[in-house]
Amino acid sequence: MKQVISDIIQFRGSHYDFGYMQGELLRESPILPNREKQWGSKRKYHFSIDEKEVQNTLMKFAPGIWDEIVGLSDALQWNLNDAIREFGGYYLEYGRSGCSIFTGKDYIVRNYDNHPASYEGRYMFYHPTDQGYAVVGPSMQITGRIDGLNEKGLAMGYNFVNRKKSGSGFVCNMVGRIILEACASVEEAVDLLKEIPHRHSFSYVLLDKSGEAYVVEASPRRVDIHHNHACTNHFEKLTEENRYRMDESLKRQQTMNTQAVDTQDAYQAFQMMNNMDRGIFSEKYGAWAGTLHTAVYFPKEMRAWISIGGDQKPVIFDFNKWLDGEKVLIKQIKGKLNSNSPFVNMELLTNPGIML
Repeated sequence: MKQVISDIIQFRGSHYDFGYMQGELLRESPILPNREKQWGSKRKYHFSIDEKEVQNTLMKFAPGIWDEIVGLSDALQWNLNDAIREFGGYYLEYGRSGCSIFTGKDYIVRNYDNHPASYEGRYMFYHPTDQGYAVVGPSMQITGRIDGLNEKGLAMGYNFVNRKKSGSGFVCNMVGRIILEACASVEEAVDLLKEIPHRHSFSYVLLDKSGEAYVVEASPRRVDIHHNHACTNHFEKLTEENRYRMDESLKRQQTMNTQAVDTQDAYQAFQMMNNMDRGIFSEKYGAWAGTLHTAVYFPKEMRAWISIGGDQKPVIFDFNKWLDGEKVLIKQIKGKLNSNSPFVNMELLTNPGIML
């Protein structure tokens, strides 16, 4: 078992200042050196970008995030092209992963499954003062979000489906960040997902204060929508985009559907996802499909729960209180994984391998 930690980072201010603050933290962190080791000489080949194209696309959908990237660039003393390649979330590759999402009328709970060496260990509270909505949730590739809740009560999580036949567009974590910063409702998020360019095929699960959950199936070619309270790693509408092997994904979805009959509240749903004997939590870390965190978001109550590892009790945050100016006093979220690998925020990795 490996003890792992996720750092809690809080900030209120402009996007540029937010980026600059993160750049200062990253100068003292092993995250970027570990990422460099993970990619090595393949970085420039995989991360080929057109700076103007990325800028124009971000300025259309989320101009504040462009300012954040500029702030990161200035703090790290990088040229802007390198910062865009690292933090722009456009044309970047994204590795395979698991993930399961279950929704009730008042909550969305999700297991994020991947390899520990892919996980940044940064749980972010950010309230912009220039533009966009305040968001709480874990980061990916610094500027992206794995899942989260915004100040309007919109919650979002995503599930990997396929990275074959990739297109020109944003990767999932940047799409998630833009949804949370730019959209006040599931309807607005659906409209954005229909318009924004997608790099890979993912399902985006959305829930707001109305209590109706949407599953948006998005690929580089088209987008479709349906309602379901259980979502894993395959499409139900865009079936032509699915991978050849879906047995494990279908099994997890069926397990959730079966157990949903006896799931009466959010804590029972959390236990269904997080308890290691319930058939949904995964320890397949070597296959890039082990559960790293279980997160729950409550659009009406404006609360967020998160735990790292299995058989845990959630750490509970009152997002409303934070929005009103209270500071979260917890510095880190701690957990244990049945893996030898730490998160990339913890130490310099000696043999990180290729991350994605």
